[in-house]
Amino acid sequence: MKRTKQDEGEDRAFAAPSAGGVAKKRSTRPAAAKRPQTDAGGPSLADAKSDSPTDAGVLLDPQSEPTATPSAAAVAEAPPLRASEPRGSEPRGSEPRGSEPRGSDTVALAARGNGPVDLVACQERIGHTFRDESILLAALTHASGAAHRLASNERLEFLGDAILGFIVCDTLYRIFPESLEGDLTRIKSVVVSRETCGRISEHLGLTEFLIVGKGLAVNSAIPVSVLSDLFESVVAAIYLDGGIEPARLFVSRWMDPEIAQVSSGAQGANHKSLLQQLSQRDFGVTPTYEVMEESGPDHSKSFHVSAFIGERRYTPAWGRNKKEAEQRAASNALVELRAAEVGIADGGRRG
Repeated sequence: MKRTKQDEGEDRAFAAPSAGGVAKKRSTRPAAAKRPQTDAGGPSLADAKSDSPTDAGVLLDPQSEPTATPSAAAVAEAPPLRASEPRGSEPRGSEPRGSEPRGSDTVALAARGNGPVDLVACQERIGHTFRDESILLAALTHASGAAHRLASNERLEFLGDAILGFIVCDTLYRIFPESLEGDLTRIKSVVVSRETCGRISEHLGLTEFLIVGKGLAVNSAIPVSVLSDLFESVVAAIYLDGGIEPARLFVSRWMDPEIAQVSSGAQGANHKSLLQQLSQRDFGVTPTYEVMEESGPDHSKSFHVSAFIGERRYTPAWGRNKKEAEQRAASNALVELRAAEVGIADGGRRG
């Protein structure tokens, strides 16, 4: 670029010797005095000098503004930056915008009904008294209502899924000794399905104790997946608090009737074995069967049979032979027992 006379004059002014005969070194500090203005009101020749801390004679754009240098006191007061923090980042201890904790929009220990969690009522509904109520509280906490993911019921759901599967498989193996693996797998897949577990959570009224964030709290219906995870989390919580036997008792109470219902459509179900297991577990007695009525000729009789548990008689059923009638009577008894348990849960919610 061709140099003008003004450029040469500025160079001479920059390199002009001081009174001592040596070229004056630029100061690295900003000038304290107000810079003189030219007649035209623009920057003077002194404005063209660089405020760079280096000693190189570099000229700045005449139109650029000087950069303020922070004082030593200001530098000393500034908080140190971590190695991973770029300059200009948020001060240490502050949270970036939009990164609030997951549970920041929830009320602490607030159930879906917007009231405090009644753990006593929840334990009565479940049928297990916890030695460590914090485990139950974790089982009731959905990820949307937790301060962080590890405080939610996700890990308990993972464990509960395995425990539930084990208990159901153990039951199927024992009561269907002549069933093939494929038949047992088909029954199990329905019994432990999301729909079944979610329906049981509803029957138990566990949604009243579910801790969720605002997004789920304002909705009228809880997704089936959340209800299913809740049931499995409760299974795991009971296991961690009391061991496998209390967990087995809880699962069997709700899953045995489901097994009976599903297996009746999948094969000639052994309802008598299921009823015997349930009766011995809950009442300590073995069910009995009584022929209430016979019909038809001797070569083609039908039998009307009732199942008894203790002194209680259940709805009788007809069969082409006594064995068939007893299986159907046992199925009726299982359905009535399941309805009675659901009625207890419903009554607890109304109370």
